[in-house]
Parts: sequence; C-alpha cells; structure tokens
Amino acid sequence: MIALSFLYIPMLMLVIYSFNSSRLVTVWAGFSTKWYYELLNNSALIKAVLLSLSIAIASATCAIVLGTLASLAIVRFRRFKGSNLFSFMTTAPLVMPDVITGLALLLLFVAMGQTLGWPKDRGAITIWLAHTTFCAAYVAVVISARLRELDKSLEEAAMDLGANPLKVFFIITIPMIAPALVSGWLLAFTLSLDDLVIASFVAGPGATTLPMLIFSKVRLGVDPQINALATIILLIVGIIGFISWLLIRRKERRQLQYMRRVKQ
Repeated sequence: MIALSFLYIPMLMLVIYSFNSSRLVTVWAGFSTKWYYELLNNSALIKAVLLSLSIAIASATCAIVLGTLASLAIVRFRRFKGSNLFSFMTTAPLVMPDVITGLALLLLFVAMGQTLGWPKDRGAITIWLAHTTFCAAYVAVVISARLRELDKSLEEAAMDLGANPLKVFFIITIPMIAPALVSGWLLAFTLSLDDLVIASFVAGPGATTLPMLIFSKVRLGVDPQINALATIILLIVGIIGFISWLLIRRKERRQLQYMRRVKQ
C-alpha cells in the first residue's frame, strides 16, 4: 500500500489542483473550473490530443495484426529455418533503449527520403510507423504467452470435423485468445500515447504529439491547463480500463465454464 500511494497520491493531487483557480501549483486559491474552459479554447492542445489519439489507435491496431502473426510463427511454427533469430528480433525492441530506437528510425527515414523520395516530410505517418514497430514487440509477448497456455484439443477437434486451419483460427483460436488481444491492444495504445523520445526523433516540425507538447510546456513551468487535460485523460483511461477488465473477466469465465463442460 505504501508503494502504491506514491503512484496514486500524486494523481489525486493533480486532479485536485486542476480545479485550483490560481495558476501557481503550490497555492490554493479556491475552487474553479476555468482551466477546463480555457482548455476547450486551446487549439494547440486539442490538435495535439487528436493527433496522439489517432496515431495511438492506428498503431495499436496494426501492432495487434503484426504481433499476432509473429506470435503464431514463434509458438506454432517453431521449426522453420531462422526461428531463433526471428524470435530474438521480435523481442529485441523490448530491451532496446528508446534513444537508440528513435535515432535508428530517424536515420532510416532520412535514407529512405534520399533514395526513394519517401517520406518527403516526417510527420504523423513516420510516428505511426515507428510506434507500430516497437508496439508490435510488446503485443507479440502478450499473445505468445496466451498461445502457449492454449489448449489445442479444441482446435484439433475442429480440424477432425473437417474445418480448415484458416477457419479454425478465426472461429476457435481468436475467440480463445481474445482477452490477450484486448490486453495487447490496450498496452500498445498506452505505449503509443505515452511515447515522447521516439516521437521526438521521427516527428517533423509540423507534427507535435501530446507528450511532446506537455514536455515543452512543463519545462517553462506547470500550466494548469495541463492538469485539467491530465484529469480528463485519467478519467477516460480509467473508464476504458475498467470496462475492458470486466469484459476480459467475463470472457475468461465463459471460456473456463466451456472448457469444464467439454472435459466432462
């Protein structure tokens, strides 16, 4: 509890001071919602939020597809040539420093622009590609763990009844790993939305994500509008996380009951 208090007490203070009428963080001058009204009229912040959300959604969705395919190759097709190298390269971004990853991707995009003529300008697309690259590694780890625990008897029974492997994958495998897919998507979404270092390397002058904007403002002093924005983000993320937890828990219970019925 003491360790968790260091995490949640600052969040609670952030929420409280988002309703502070004073611009000074350390001085409480009374309850006010003026920073929320000013936030709605701050076009730069709104633009950064929309850009970060769109990139995070696109990156998480692409990372789920790539991470699932990589997990299937690692878990279900272990004996192909170069499997060990493929597994290492898939998980390498997990331990790679963000500075090295961002610098490497920057050099890649610059070289592509000089040789292929694309991308001409770095922006949302290059950030999306960079986030998809490292988020797919996290998704692959989550889904691989679920695939290793998966009971193959249901898949084998479906194939014995005449279903082809593709149909088995979509009808049997995906529903059984659905909690891992949701967890992987949420993890990738959070990592993309939270990234500052890699986005700073690969973003052009016309693309500013929310972490980049917040970092630039905090360096000049704490802006009360940032507190208001952070409070809204905490509320939205908390609601989404709670709903996802309920859905995953219900799905796991149904799968457990179904597995018990099948074994009986």
